[in-house]
Amino acid sequence: MTRTTASPYMEWAKNRSTARYNLSRSGVPDQPLSALGATLQDVATDGTDGYGWGPLLETIARRFGTSPDCVVHLPGTSMANFVALAGLLSPGDDIVAEAPTYELILSAARFLGANVVPFIRRAEDEFRVDPEDVARAITSRTRLVALTNLHNPSSALIPDDVLFRVARIAREAGARVLVDEVYLETLYETPPRTAHRLGPEFVVTSSLTKAYGLSGLRCGWVLAEPDVARRLWRLNDLFGVNHAHPAETLALRAFAKLADLAPGFNAMLETNRERLRAFLPTRTDLACFVPPHGTVVFPKLLSGDVGRLCAHLREKYETTVVPGEFFGRPAHFRLGLSVETDVFQEGIARLGRALDDLARG
Repeated sequence: MTRTTASPYMEWAKNRSTARYNLSRSGVPDQPLSALGATLQDVATDGTDGYGWGPLLETIARRFGTSPDCVVHLPGTSMANFVALAGLLSPGDDIVAEAPTYELILSAARFLGANVVPFIRRAEDEFRVDPEDVARAITSRTRLVALTNLHNPSSALIPDDVLFRVARIAREAGARVLVDEVYLETLYETPPRTAHRLGPEFVVTSSLTKAYGLSGLRCGWVLAEPDVARRLWRLNDLFGVNHAHPAETLALRAFAKLADLAPGFNAMLETNRERLRAFLPTRTDLACFVPPHGTVVFPKLLSGDVGRLCAHLREKYETTVVPGEFFGRPAHFRLGLSVETDVFQEGIARLGRALDDLARG
């Protein structure tokens, strides 16, 4: 097996996703420092060493109804995923992973020497997780099942009863369940319903990035049973050692402001979702499941070539969406709802014109 040493999606996202109308975004607009009401005391550089800064660990634990010894603070969801994968997988292990899914989870698992065994989340079934599909993918070498909830790239929600069934399947195989919940934070009106509360099989990752526009803080975390959390803290000594203390203090300030930030983001996403729902019936060339939550959707192009569409959309109409090839679905593309409404409205209008051009050849 060839070892993965790079992420094709991240290379594209960093170098070719920007555009005047950027519908490739999956997180809400970045927030300035002023949105946190920060003071100079919040950017203190006299940090302490050790396994996490107590006030921040306690705040994260309190938010999710768990104990601080179940929390591992890490720089962003992607690093949280990587450390969790590294702590739970050994070379030659199997990881059962949903398809389509976030490419970086698969690339990280392959970098670690694991074998990825997919199970399908079908567009025609609104990207639901069928536990029987998970069970059929389990092998004697399975040590982890990987899910995203909300689903990246469709925003489909996995109900608790399905998570329970997946956990039972994993338990019988001697495996755990990794759930990337970074988009679950966009359920603003209710507290995040983390899978961590459902049982010891679950190892959960998330951050403040996608739902709150605080990517620059790199405030991510893992929620896991204390023995797993301790293992991940020790493993991170090989990677990050200690956090930048200003990032910790600003993250603590951010948690106190989340309730103030949420209503504006929620209103923006709801408005854009309604604009999308009005747009889709005008298109006979697209099929798209639009759930009542989340920051992205994953339309299917019913005729024509998505790669050609994406190139034409960028070059002629200054608009980007994410090619579905990065999710293993070349007939699809991921469309972001998490931009200002005027940008979103113009962006989907330009998408419509690009689709018309494609139909005319």
